[in-house]
Amino acid sequence: MRSFLTMLGIIIGVAAVIILVGLVNGQMSYMTESFSGMGTNQITVNLVNLSTRSVSADQMYEFYEDNERYFGQMSPSVSVNGTVKSGNESLTSTSITGVSEEYLDLKSQELQAGRFIQYSDILSRQKVCVIGYYLANELYGGASKALGQTLKVNGQAYEIVGCVERQTSESDNVDEGGSDDFIYIPYTAAMKLSRNGTINNYIFTTKDTGNTETVKALFDAFLFPIFKNEDLYTVTAMSELLDSLNSMIAMMSMVLGGIAGISLLVAGVGVMNIMLVSVTERTREIGLRMSVGARGVDILSQFLIEAIMISITGGIIGVIIGCGASWIVKSVAHWPIYIQPWSVFLSFAVCTVTGVFFGWYPAKKAADLDPIEAIRYE
Repeated sequence: MRSFLTMLGIIIGVAAVIILVGLVNGQMSYMTESFSGMGTNQITVNLVNLSTRSVSADQMYEFYEDNERYFGQMSPSVSVNGTVKSGNESLTSTSITGVSEEYLDLKSQELQAGRFIQYSDILSRQKVCVIGYYLANELYGGASKALGQTLKVNGQAYEIVGCVERQTSESDNVDEGGSDDFIYIPYTAAMKLSRNGTINNYIFTTKDTGNTETVKALFDAFLFPIFKNEDLYTVTAMSELLDSLNSMIAMMSMVLGGIAGISLLVAGVGVMNIMLVSVTERTREIGLRMSVGARGVDILSQFLIEAIMISITGGIIGVIIGCGASWIVKSVAHWPIYIQPWSVFLSFAVCTVTGVFFGWYPAKKAADLDPIEAIRYE
């Protein structure tokens, strides 16, 4: 019982390291996938257009064409606040965005039915739209049934010409206001709908994320002479945000692992304590063994192996509990937990080192006992 209570500290420490590191890495993987879905090769440009200093869509397209070797796609992005109505149905959480004909490829999305916005729609400000999976199923009962239907955006009728495939996974719910609840319209029509004469947001994709710094320098060289103020424009690269996020989460993983590892240190002190007590209780046994020929190294090995076995046994139980608890949490709570092999091996290695380090002193103390004094010990 005393040995088991000593192992309990090791068991808790190992299980805590595995579970906490698994939780952090699960969240990191989930957030990385979310960012990847948004496009790690995307660069977002936000402008504050003034009456005297502004950049038009034509100027931005000219810049894009001049540096086409760096860019994949480019699209203005005009957000429209408003209400979507279809028959008696009225939706206020739907995302309404004015985009170009390249936006679908830019976002790596696929059409489920129909077509996407075309260049001719943008030139003539056609009132056509492409809707998401949620709207197609909620309002019309499917993508094919939605084609040719008309919905109203802020009171203006738009014909549905295309439906985008589902963006969420099959296990997730498709809810109002989610990633499948959106409408794409030509950005020229969106400008008129939002009564905005200029476009403040543009999205670019780069052909190589390694050119991010070069591309940002090109934007600075293009925008600064126009705005004369760096506060009037922002160039944000998704790859840089993802790198910063990964660094922060990795640091958090190390901190949480370190905190859980402290319990292993405390458990090591417990191992030393029980081995010291064991040496004291078994002093006569040690003296008897030495008197019949046992060497100091034999006594040292005996107690050191005992300490290591306690640590390793606790480590094995801790690994089983940690992996089992992670699986239960992942299955029941549906939290993303990814058990890292290095966390299992590291915690197990720490257990072994703990047994050797904290078992050495009691074992050495036992080996250094005088046989005559030890056999007379009461």
